[in-house]
Amino acid sequence: MSAAGYYDMTADQGATFRQVITWKDSTGTPVNLTNYTARMQVRANVNSSTTELDLSTQGGNPQIVLGGSAGTITITVPDGDMDFEGSYVYDLEVESSGGVVTRLLMGRFYCRPEVTR
Repeated sequence: MSAAGYYDMTADQGATFRQVITWKDSTGTPVNLTNYTARMQVRANVNSSTTELDLSTQGGNPQIVLGGSAGTITITVPDGDMDFEGSYVYDLEVESSGGVVTRLLMGRFYCRPEVTR
């Protein structure tokens, strides 16, 4: 993959966010993500030192789950972590067991405000 794809995501404040992405090669075949890790951050802008969301496949409660040979990347954010609203930026990277990092996606991350509290 030469350059990251551009994809805007929309979430709802106070609701569980779930997005499933399938990484495919140039022939349309899913990329085997066995032994890969992934990470994604959401920030107010690219220069912001703070993150609204910092997700990965690492740690005790992974919020990104990789689907092995199916090539799927499932991003899940619990409702309690969706406590912000507005327009942000994000990117999603995967890393092979050999240390090769690929930025798959980037774009805007919109979080619509919650009315019911």
